[in-house]
Amino acid sequence: MIIAIDGPSGAGKSTVAKSVAKKLGFSCLDTGAMYRCIAWCALEEQADLSDGERLGAIAREKEISFGHVEGDPVPRRVFVDGVEVTDAIRTATIDKSVSTVSAHPPVRAALVDQQRRIGNAGDFVIEGRDIGTVVFPNAEVKVFLTASNEERARRRVLQNEQRGVGSVDFDEVLADIVRRDEQDSNRATAPLVAADDAVAIDSTGKTIDDVIEDICERARALRRDAE
Repeated sequence: MIIAIDGPSGAGKSTVAKSVAKKLGFSCLDTGAMYRCIAWCALEEQADLSDGERLGAIAREKEISFGHVEGDPVPRRVFVDGVEVTDAIRTATIDKSVSTVSAHPPVRAALVDQQRRIGNAGDFVIEGRDIGTVVFPNAEVKVFLTASNEERARRRVLQNEQRGVGSVDFDEVLADIVRRDEQDSNRATAPLVAADDAVAIDSTGKTIDDVIEDICERARALRRDAE
């Protein structure tokens, strides 16, 4: 079974996806981290972020992998060609670059192929921006998770404070979220949009546990109906 969780930056997709995977015993795939890896590689190689062909070549050449703790379905570490980039891909610089990088069709094509190979190997919770529309349009459970701009900015600032990486200036983070929404929603390839058959969940004012349980129960109901 594939559970696809899409939505804008800061909506809580990663937190929700990891918790849903743990509760259901699924594996979890953070596709956003994969695009962040390519943005990091591009900056490291001083590549022109407007050069889609160059960035696509980088995406095809680099091996992205995730580190797991035994018995934990949630990846805790991220690697590019064996080099750990777990913290390096969560900086404000990457925040500002990743939407530009991910908009290039050659980059998306390279990573979508990887995402499908991984997801087709078992039961996965996969979060991103085009999982239910492009990567896994036949996913059994599709969720479009969002929250108000201000709530998303507040969460991102708190997350950055806890990690010790990224901006902790609320106004800067809020402006970046609005900018990324605009870029992601208007890109020509795989724009950020809810799938027609996705369940929309606005997490503003809701507890994270309520959102997690809502998604888990939808998956459990499908399993019961299939038995």
